[in-house]
Amino acid sequence: MTAIGHHTPDAMLAAYAAGSLPHPFAVVIATHVSMCEDCRAALEAHQAAGGVVLDETAGEALSERLRDRVLGHLDDAVEDTPVHARTGIYPAPVVAAMSGRAPRWKALGMGVKQDILSADGEGSLRLLYIPSGQAVPDHGHRGTELTLVLQGSFSDVTGRFGVGDVEVADEDLEHTPTADEGLPCICLAATDAPLRFSALLPRLLQPIFRI
Repeated sequence: MTAIGHHTPDAMLAAYAAGSLPHPFAVVIATHVSMCEDCRAALEAHQAAGGVVLDETAGEALSERLRDRVLGHLDDAVEDTPVHARTGIYPAPVVAAMSGRAPRWKALGMGVKQDILSADGEGSLRLLYIPSGQAVPDHGHRGTELTLVLQGSFSDVTGRFGVGDVEVADEDLEHTPTADEGLPCICLAATDAPLRFSALLPRLLQPIFRI
């Protein structure tokens, strides 16, 4: 694996440490952190700083009954949470988002496929499969999109993104991501708003593909 050159912004790591990110973005960042030693160290620093703040914050006394109820709920949550391991190119957070199953690819055209892992009011989380040399239709963004490469690589106007790299796209970026030659590019992508396509056909198909 080549060195990771595109990292999670520090502000997003801080929000992730605080537990304030929407679920789709949190999964992408958890996956990136599992692949990137630099961002893992930065996240641990944010978590340590948060721990200091909690230690210095005055606490509230709880009744013994309420304390036992809270601890019981925590124990139940831990027991009910399945433990997933990395499977092939998919790190543990992605395997967990797939509930341990294999990808269920749905064709989008031109060999491009997707598997929607979640989609709700917080945004969408999906896997994308792009054949080598194939481009995703030119598009802009109505919000934020995080794209993390799990296999292969892609390039656009901002540069080249390989395994472990994360691209942060916002409303100012319009691009045509194209999978580089070699292995098909498989990405984990999270958005908090629909994309803004330039061409008519992708716009017509957008409600069907839920992009």
